[in-house]
Amino acid sequence: MHRNRRTIAAACVLATGAALTLTGCGSGGSDEDAVGVSLIVKTTANPFFVAMQEGAEAAAEEAGVELTLAAGRQDGDEDTQIQAIENAVSRGDDGILITPNGPGVEDALIRARDAGLYVIALDTPPTDPESVDITFATDNFLAGQRIGEWTAAQLGGERAVIAMIDLFDDKIVSVDVERDQGFLDGMGIDLADPGQYGDEAATGRYSGGEYAIVGHEASEGAEAGGRTAAENLLSVNPDINVVYTINEPAAYGAYEAFDAAGATDDLVVVSVDGGCAGVDAVAEGAIDATSQQYPVRMAELGVEAIHALATTGEAPEASEGLDFFNTGVELVTDQPHDGIASITSTEAADVCWG
Repeated sequence: MHRNRRTIAAACVLATGAALTLTGCGSGGSDEDAVGVSLIVKTTANPFFVAMQEGAEAAAEEAGVELTLAAGRQDGDEDTQIQAIENAVSRGDDGILITPNGPGVEDALIRARDAGLYVIALDTPPTDPESVDITFATDNFLAGQRIGEWTAAQLGGERAVIAMIDLFDDKIVSVDVERDQGFLDGMGIDLADPGQYGDEAATGRYSGGEYAIVGHEASEGAEAGGRTAAENLLSVNPDINVVYTINEPAAYGAYEAFDAAGATDDLVVVSVDGGCAGVDAVAEGAIDATSQQYPVRMAELGVEAIHALATTGEAPEASEGLDFFNTGVELVTDQPHDGIASITSTEAADVCWG
């Protein structure tokens, strides 16, 4: 059991006063001395989470960590994630890295912590902070702000007719709320309650002029969902000129819907992710600006953190001034504006999701 391995490792640290090798105190160790980590992602249908798995695998190989991979069947599948959490506890893993599919997994995470596992949320902070030890994530509100500020500048005072394509409409997930609200805040639109979306005034003024929000539609973070969401919003108002999407797969689908409707002239599409395919979409003009985040870095740092804790007792700490560890964000666009920091699609391609 990995729990026994952690006990052995702690004893060795006390005896030697130094970090251990992966095989325990001596050179004759075995797999019983390895640190066990489970990475549980939302779904492998999204390349964001595939990149995260690849980053974890590389870090685990480097450190000699025994890594177990698991994923929900689709975004929002809590039951499969709960089973993977329970499996990690039964296996005696040292820690869990998880991108939570919703609040339904949090009781299982609390039980895992009670069993002695160190739990790190990646990308998506839980609704109950006590369900994890720490979160490694993009500052999602800031990611939304960046694309909102850019959009306001890009419009140059033109009336904004906005389609909001979010993640879910049947549950509240922090990343969904924070990106949505960050975008509107960056546009200069009053948020009402920043802890929820959809309660802002449907019409009013943004920092550059007048706005109208056509509506919020759920995409489940998928291309097909983004296309359907865009079609629904276009049926309400064919004059939409700004599309916000929760992530780039949803943006691809949304753009397809607008293209099929012949409505891409002067259309501004903004998103969050910064994956290689998304950066290509910026270069091609399907997405005008995106906030690039770094899931590979999240996963690598998560594996390294649990390995360090199990072998040296050193726990990770939140970034200064935040209640999570910030893994960074950059605005990516080939249409820069003065006073708004950004990188080009060429620059972003060199580090996409790195």
